[in-house]
Amino acid sequence: MRKTLFLNPPSYSGFDGGAGSRYQARREIRSFWYPTWLAQPAAMVEGSKLIDAPPDGLGLEDVVRQAKDYDLIIIHTSTPSLSNDVKVAERLKQERPSALIGFVGPHTSVLPEETLRASTAIDFVTRDEFDYTIREIASRDRFDEVDGISFRKNGHIAHTPDRPVIQNMDELAFVTDVYKRDLTIENYSIGYLQHPYVSIYTGRGCRSRCTFCLWPQTLGGHIYRVRSPENVYQEMKLAKEYFPQVKEFFFDDDTFTDNIPRAIEIGRRLKTLGITWSCNSKANVPYEALKVLKDCGLRLLLVGYESGNQQILNNIKKGLHLEQARRFTRDCKSVGILIHGTFIVGLPGETPETIEQTIRYACELDVYSIQVSLSAPYPGTALYEQASRNGWLVKDKLVSDSGVQEATLQYPGLSREAIFEAMERFYMRFYFRPRPILRIVKDMLKDREVMVRRLREGREFLSFMMTHKSSAA
Repeated sequence: MRKTLFLNPPSYSGFDGGAGSRYQARREIRSFWYPTWLAQPAAMVEGSKLIDAPPDGLGLEDVVRQAKDYDLIIIHTSTPSLSNDVKVAERLKQERPSALIGFVGPHTSVLPEETLRASTAIDFVTRDEFDYTIREIASRDRFDEVDGISFRKNGHIAHTPDRPVIQNMDELAFVTDVYKRDLTIENYSIGYLQHPYVSIYTGRGCRSRCTFCLWPQTLGGHIYRVRSPENVYQEMKLAKEYFPQVKEFFFDDDTFTDNIPRAIEIGRRLKTLGITWSCNSKANVPYEALKVLKDCGLRLLLVGYESGNQQILNNIKKGLHLEQARRFTRDCKSVGILIHGTFIVGLPGETPETIEQTIRYACELDVYSIQVSLSAPYPGTALYEQASRNGWLVKDKLVSDSGVQEATLQYPGLSREAIFEAMERFYMRFYFRPRPILRIVKDMLKDREVMVRRLREGREFLSFMMTHKSSAA
């Protein structure tokens, strides 16, 4: 068995490119998602270690020192972070030439040959899910015996057969064991979640067909493959024992509410543990289900509204109607469930008028908090293919050299500069209203710890907006 290191490499300051982050970029406030996609195979390889460099504040030389004794190094990469991750791999290979280095993640799944050609320091890349793939590489001598990888052989790139997707999700080991062993949970924070928090996946895949969404189109698939409610309950029971300081657990499935009866069954089991939890959701959960989930400890739903224009929602195959989303939002408020709403500026069909329409829509919904992102055409998504085909893709870098998300698309009558500028205007219009300000002040007055946190986040937000403004200039 090779001594194996799983690495989320150091990058730009505050860059959240981890194996779990849906938008690899610096956030408006310091935020880090758990590297769950790395922790999963790490839990299945005996004697392995997981290093998550960005939240731990580790630089390249810190990682080199810790990696020098490992025979197999697995690096999670992404489209925005690839060039930086290659430099990390080359430095690690320079220090330990005999170590095997493999790259994993959505980017390698979509572009295996291009990733390998980026550097000879990369010995292999994985395609699709890589949990069992890495376990086999750690225990076997020959690459051609392992399905689901691409590697160099006799001067050319070879591909082994595709690996079938995992059907029995209960077979996977608990990631919380790796979290406890290798991570400092206090280093992970998300603005709309209570701190400290812990996130896990209870399933993979999403039934929706949103053209922009990275994970279902590259790794997860469009069938929601799930762990049994009892399996989830057992891990949450263990997590509560491991992390008594945690204030909230987050289920990071693409759409946890895709299977409402299962969500309710899990919720009822979690109620016996007395924990607070949140999850990703689509804006289509019925009122009666929301009432039950709230009673079972649900605090907040992360909901992708994306746009306030119905034609744009149709263009991206969101499968959601504006009135349906409005009704869902009213229902959540009536039962006391908070919503963190996500919106995207620059989707196909966007115009200056639809941007204004979406800003007004967000203010009308008046959810607890929002995130505004720029449309990001990741390779492997339908959005990328559509943008390439129609000549909308005018910039190939998804993030700037400082890790800030870039506007890469433009349309007739709407420049990329106008899209970039709209994000700041969106935030300012939403948050600089009386109701959001009063909500924030009320939360701060109730809890001194929250007050300290919100003041820090406020400084980070304003600093980010200043950076954003200077980038636009």
